[in-house]
Amino acid sequence: MMNPYGEIKKGDYLLTYDELLEEANNNGIKVRELPLSDSDGRINGKRIAIRKGIPVVKKICVLCEELGHYYTTVGNIIDQKSTNEIKQEVMARKWSYDKLIGLTGIIRAFNNNCLNIYDMADHLNVDIEFLNDALNYYRQKYGVYTTLDNYIIYFEPNLAVLKMI
Repeated sequence: MMNPYGEIKKGDYLLTYDELLEEANNNGIKVRELPLSDSDGRINGKRIAIRKGIPVVKKICVLCEELGHYYTTVGNIIDQKSTNEIKQEVMARKWSYDKLIGLTGIIRAFNNNCLNIYDMADHLNVDIEFLNDALNYYRQKYGVYTTLDNYIIYFEPNLAVLKMI
């Protein structure tokens, strides 16, 4: 299946921090880990700063969201004072959810016998907060359920995946 942002996600392939760093580098983006005090990540033009000392799984989520800003937003949106700035923040987050998880990731977690949200986050190599936010986004986007290939993904009343025969 082709992700709408160009990333092919098949089998058990998961993006690593090093692969995201390589993607950034291939786009001329410099990534540095710095002792940030007010956020876990920040982008300015073609420079991304990631908070030094956070767990690698968190770095993956933060770097992916900052790359989402690079690909989808324009200008300084740090203050979040206007509707446009808030929309751009949400757009970058949605981009990162689709890049790291997507519907295919939910199905992969199901096929790998993930029994709860913690197993799922561990399997997908994302932190639990990021996964919960992504699932809330998919719930808002798709409603009660959606289908993909021969799977039904239920978001209400609880997350469930059924394989159609």
